[in-house]
Amino acid sequence: MGTGAPPKQWAALMAEMMVQDYPASLAFWTDILGFAIAFTRPAQKLACLQHPDGAQIMIYQRDGDWETGEMQPPYGRGAVIQVYVKDAAAHAARVTAAGLPFYVPLREKWRDWGDRMGGQREFLLQDPDGYLVMVAERIGERPLD
Repeated sequence: MGTGAPPKQWAALMAEMMVQDYPASLAFWTDILGFAIAFTRPAQKLACLQHPDGAQIMIYQRDGDWETGEMQPPYGRGAVIQVYVKDAAAHAARVTAAGLPFYVPLREKWRDWGDRMGGQREFLLQDPDGYLVMVAERIGERPLD
């Protein structure tokens, strides 16, 4: 039996991430990145997490199901989980206060969006299982260079 309630609106795309140490991963996503628990399935060690700025993600303890290959840390090779927030610097300060290393420290990055440039303030770090997480704040648009 689950506890809590699912989000009022489900994200159109949600990552479900298998984790090796559910309590450590839950603490990372809630204490460090600021997600709240929307609902859990305690028997499965699964949590649906919602960020105040709108992002959603699910984490659950590895159980052997849906593993398409051998699971070796770091998990999620080749994937980057992006979380958009209103204040990337505040989130980076939480990472620093927790003593966690950045994969890429806080920076401003402008990228070609095809017809214009899009800017964001961002940093990357790895969660306890090695999943690469980008925390980003959109900071504007400008004409192509």
